[in-house]
Amino acid sequence: MSGTMEATWPRADGRASRHEGKRGDGQDGNGNEAATPRIRIATDGPYLVSGGATLDEAQIVSVEGHHEYRRVRTFDVRETYALCRCGNTTTPPFCDGSHKTHRFDGAEAASRAPYRDRADVYPGAGAYLFDDNRCAYARFCHREDGEAWTLTEESSDPRLKREAVRASMDCPAGRLTHVDTQDARVYEPALAPGITLLQDVDEKVSGPLFVHGRIALEAADGTEYERRNRYALCRCGVSRNKPFCDAMHVNVGFAASLGL
Repeated sequence: MSGTMEATWPRADGRASRHEGKRGDGQDGNGNEAATPRIRIATDGPYLVSGGATLDEAQIVSVEGHHEYRRVRTFDVRETYALCRCGNTTTPPFCDGSHKTHRFDGAEAASRAPYRDRADVYPGAGAYLFDDNRCAYARFCHREDGEAWTLTEESSDPRLKREAVRASMDCPAGRLTHVDTQDARVYEPALAPGITLLQDVDEKVSGPLFVHGRIALEAADGTEYERRNRYALCRCGVSRNKPFCDAMHVNVGFAASLGL
């Protein structure tokens, strides 16, 4: 049983709007069977995206003591496309074959164990916090009233519980997840399937690929990672936990677009 909330993106006029993406009922707008978005990792190569996954770009911005997403643009993409994984493309975010000239080593090092088996558990009166430590340094876990972990400890207060849950649900890496102590609800945002390029304004770096809406991820060896609602894929090429982001884009000052 999952608790869901709408993910919101600012419009050009600053007002919040629902994130628009592919339908979640397996059909297109005409009632025909729709392709299912999927990402396949090429050996020492790009992310091969199929199924018409939407692609957009958003900034991570500071707003009164917390962080929010600000959508910048949406890309016009084909049913299939290839996204750079090595960090060296001259046509970001798309692959241009630079992984070959740079002899990119894209070996996957991330654990294949299920999230619940990997995660530490932090108890709270109103909710439990699961944390698998896959940090993309997006900093949504920091709220005006404290960090997600402290807010969880203080979750007997309904307002602080809401803040804690918001902190975990905004995390693009899916690192943090709250479970209600009363009815075991898993709090997850309602996200349409798609991929968002993140740009970190405060750090002046380009962040990971925020993959949302339970898009399947197939490893280079053909096996499939656990299906998750949110995860962050490395696009700077230097993560030590490939294919997932481990915040190394901050350390190396990775800048792929938006004039960063």
